[in-house]
Amino acid sequence: MTASTPTILALDFDGVICNGLIEYFEVAWRTYCLIWTPEQKTPPENLAALFYRLRPVIETGWEMPVLVKALVEGIPEDKIFQEWASINQQLLQKDEIIAAEIGAKLDKVRDEWIATDKTGWLSLHRFYPGVLEKINATVANGVKIYIITTKEGRFTQQLLQQQGVNIPTEKIFGKEVKRPKYEILRELIQTESTPPEIWFVEDRLKTLQLVKQQPDLEQVKLFLADWGYNTQTEKDIAQNDPRVQLLSLSMFAQDFTEWV
Repeated sequence: MTASTPTILALDFDGVICNGLIEYFEVAWRTYCLIWTPEQKTPPENLAALFYRLRPVIETGWEMPVLVKALVEGIPEDKIFQEWASINQQLLQKDEIIAAEIGAKLDKVRDEWIATDKTGWLSLHRFYPGVLEKINATVANGVKIYIITTKEGRFTQQLLQQQGVNIPTEKIFGKEVKRPKYEILRELIQTESTPPEIWFVEDRLKTLQLVKQQPDLEQVKLFLADWGYNTQTEKDIAQNDPRVQLLSLSMFAQDFTEWV
């Protein structure tokens, strides 16, 4: 490997490899209906569009039905963007619901959907142009690929396999591992006999900032995927951060030397 080629390429899934906004809203709405049992089982006409715009506030899947709840209650977009962490906790406390319960119900909704209509479920996911080809080419060139995601690993693997991309289970770190992404990056370093060159592509700026805070992860190169679920403000912050490289989709498809 040269200095301009990683030993390990670690990728987030949602917002980097796959655009699942249509499925996210549908499963979030179904879960919302299961928990809050609204009289109207059909979502309001503009709800999906609002949800898509606010997707950048979501860190973990259980928050998606809570976002639907916030929008149904009429909480303004600006307020959600600025105060989401406190809003989602207030809604949980108000209805005496815990995040783990919502997450379990959401996963159950997905599992039942896949069991009864796998083709329909798969069809609602869109893979970003050129990303799968880049993954396959990277593996063929001897670079180790790992997926680090807050989505359940089994869902991630099914989606990749449907596209003909076979990433071994042990190289997919999903929600079930219950560890921060920076801890997983640390573990990947420790599994190598010599210090690896790790590049991490993520669409959530806060996640990259948490990696930055780890003194022992200074050697990890950080990239913000500008095609994912992030805002213009976050892109601007990344562009002015010497540690974070703002990465475009067209650049992602290029040779690694183009990235830096």
